[in-house]
Amino acid sequence: MILVACEESQTVCKAFRELGHETYSCDIEPCSGGYPEWHFQCDVKSILNDSNIIWDLVIAHPPCTYLCSTGQAWNYKPSVNAKREPFVDEAINFFMYFFTCFNIKRLCVENPVGIISTRFRKPDQYIEPCDFGHTARKKTGLWLINLPKLEATITVPPLLKTYIDKHGKIRTRSVWMDASDNKKERAKFRSKTFDGIAEAMAEQWGKLL
Repeated sequence: MILVACEESQTVCKAFRELGHETYSCDIEPCSGGYPEWHFQCDVKSILNDSNIIWDLVIAHPPCTYLCSTGQAWNYKPSVNAKREPFVDEAINFFMYFFTCFNIKRLCVENPVGIISTRFRKPDQYIEPCDFGHTARKKTGLWLINLPKLEATITVPPLLKTYIDKHGKIRTRSVWMDASDNKKERAKFRSKTFDGIAEAMAEQWGKLL
């Protein structure tokens, strides 16, 4: 069995299901992928703490709000740091939780560039959507246990836009990041796994099961 933790979109879950693998998604939010019968709406710990269930593969997407590099800028502001610190520690502990489960045969924990590399260890690899058929940049680290590195499938040039930040510096970013004007919807959209990456995981790692 396969569990995709912290995934309400069911993107990865459906990719494995399409190849015939018994796969379930889990998130504290209801699923938006259209298959509630494949979804556990609960804290993933309540499932992984059951030592009677052995998971062949767990792919985890722990929240990156307090872990990613962009969020760390707030930690250097004294007026904000004290309020954020408990949440940062909680986020790190949750990330590390997956590495303490003895009923997981193979594990992938993903997260953007951030503090995990220094608080734990560097990821086994970084991947980009543009190496899996998407015209987007989103450097993401994969921490792997008993899994080979994910191999690129279709490499395409990223579609970028130039903008001036609040400090007057010229910068570039992927166009896909501006998919919505609604802050909550935009954050949800950005956290979703790209279809090309999900398909690569299913095709390459599914062969090991």
